[in-house]
Amino acid sequence: MKIQKIGILLLLAVSLNCFGQETNMEKKDVAKGEMMVRIAELEIDPNAIDEYLNILKEEAEASVRLESGVICIYPMYQKENPTQIRLLEIYANKAAYESHLLTPHFKHYKETTLKMVKKLKLIEMQAIDPESMAIIFNKLKQ
Repeated sequence: MKIQKIGILLLLAVSLNCFGQETNMEKKDVAKGEMMVRIAELEIDPNAIDEYLNILKEEAEASVRLESGVICIYPMYQKENPTQIRLLEIYANKAAYESHLLTPHFKHYKETTLKMVKKLKLIEMQAIDPESMAIIFNKLKQ
């Protein structure tokens, strides 16, 4: 299935970018508990799913690669319903998130996918053990 292949490639590409370079600012913000964590729940128009996944993949990769305050944008979809997308978003702090919203790649994503997104729900999360995040990302590097 074409959607599954795209999804697997998307997951691989973005997961490789979830453990990019850390800055001192990010380490301090994690230690102080200022990290911003969110889960975005999206429902995508089935007729636009392939195009949406390509645009999302580009945006997530660019965000992690270009923005030091974007720690992770990890897109996934439900195996039994690929139009149900979930994003794990982790930012060093609220300022990093606000800066992210102003970037050309995010604006391009929002403008080009606006009609593809049927539903969007943003769920603010609180990390229970933010200190363990470095351990998780270091395991991925091995």
